[in-house]
Amino acid sequence: MTRVLNAGRKEPVSGTTRSVVVFLHGYGANGADLLGLADPLAEHLPDTLFVAPDAPESVPGAPFGYQWFPIPWLDGSSEEEAERGMVQAVEDLNAFLDALMVDEDVLPEQVVLFGFSQGTMMSLHVAPRREDEVAGIVAFSGRLLKPELLADEVVSRPPVLLVHGDQDDVVPPQSLPQAAEALQGAGWKEVYAHVMKGTAHGIAPDGLSVALAFMRDKCGL
Repeated sequence: MTRVLNAGRKEPVSGTTRSVVVFLHGYGANGADLLGLADPLAEHLPDTLFVAPDAPESVPGAPFGYQWFPIPWLDGSSEEEAERGMVQAVEDLNAFLDALMVDEDVLPEQVVLFGFSQGTMMSLHVAPRREDEVAGIVAFSGRLLKPELLADEVVSRPPVLLVHGDQDDVVPPQSLPQAAEALQGAGWKEVYAHVMKGTAHGIAPDGLSVALAFMRDKCGL
């Protein structure tokens, strides 16, 4: 049984929804953490609805923090608990996306997944396994989970932008080239990358500018 994800939203500046950006936050954060990015993006994407769901599980000891799935080296969970949590979160996110498209009357090719950290892991895992291709994936400061399974399980290959800070001490910067190699090895034609110089585990202005250009030029927003 899927869990309902509570989501914040910022309506299109124009008043008309022609595209949707779904922000997927990192471990221990919440939807509101990324929804603030809608402000600098909205003036350039006036017909875009921005939606930011909270991940389905609360993080112990963090009253306003959520996780998509447990991370053993952070919370002491087992690999089995992490795997079980991820499988459930994938179902939850797919159900959320399905309902969102119906409710907002948009097609998959009008939807971009914009992930950060654990939200990037979810984006890169879920979107390629969805039958109907989304407009694109913006993947900040995360990594591709289970790269060895991708070639066998991929169903659609939306454009992907990988962005990472070269000073990231949470998710290693080499996760970017590793993800790019796996995506290209699984048949992707459109994989783009940007390294944020001097940036730790976060989203720098130059990275956000590249993400905006990608969403406009490659995703059709």
